[in-house]
Amino acid sequence: MSNIASSDISVKSLFTLNNNDFKEFACGWGAAVINVSITFPIHKIIFRQILEDVPANTAFRQISREGIHLLYRGILPPFCQKTFSVSVMFSTYEGCKDRLCTLTNNGILIRILAAHFAGTAEAILMPLERVQTLLQDWRYHDKFKNTSHAFKYLLKNYGISECYRGLVPIIYRNSYSNLMFFILKEQSQKLMGEQESFLTSFINGALIGGFTSTVFYPINVIKVHIQSKIGGNFEKFMSVAREIYVARNRSVVSFYNGVHLNCMRSFLSWGIINVSYDFLKRIMF
Repeated sequence: MSNIASSDISVKSLFTLNNNDFKEFACGWGAAVINVSITFPIHKIIFRQILEDVPANTAFRQISREGIHLLYRGILPPFCQKTFSVSVMFSTYEGCKDRLCTLTNNGILIRILAAHFAGTAEAILMPLERVQTLLQDWRYHDKFKNTSHAFKYLLKNYGISECYRGLVPIIYRNSYSNLMFFILKEQSQKLMGEQESFLTSFINGALIGGFTSTVFYPINVIKVHIQSKIGGNFEKFMSVAREIYVARNRSVVSFYNGVHLNCMRSFLSWGIINVSYDFLKRIMF
């Protein structure tokens, strides 16, 4: 009986949130708030490049003509989505990794599973990313007034499933990018050791984030094209990839339109997130 009881307690502890989980969540949330406030305008230019297949200066001129009052149109969904997404990413990954360590000593397997769990958990928030796509698309400027109006329209006319259009590429992107980000982050921390400062934390996060987002940038292109449509059949990931490939003169390079600005945004974004997260973690832990 005592062995069964101890086993029950052990299993229960795997599914019980602890103080460290809440601290990790808070650190991720605070880091994301700082980041979103700074980088949203850059993201909007990149989004326009992806959707319209235009160079950065053309996208910048388009957004400039639309006026300052529309510059932050659509910020509420990414603010909510990104803050909770980064919180979930850090807390779920670290929490799963700690718990999986009690079940296996296979470090690679632990990191793969933790990254997948974190990426899948982040995908729960994708309706916010879905609405953000619609609000940033100029074709829907007159159709949707704001975030709540867009949500109401989708739910009333198409149901909750429409809010999860593009789920597959988001899970792919989240899981693989999480795995790469955390492995590289852990390796950089081992190399730096006690010498890591806020400056090196920013640089490490910036380099890792910029590299990771560049590697998986084509998945984002496919995701945006899937989510820019409303109604109809849910398109398959590979079908949309082929459609974009054919429409862009069968050029693989065209999948990287906007990647330069995206790399710059990710460099700044993940540098801010990494140094903010490390700073908050030093305070809270």
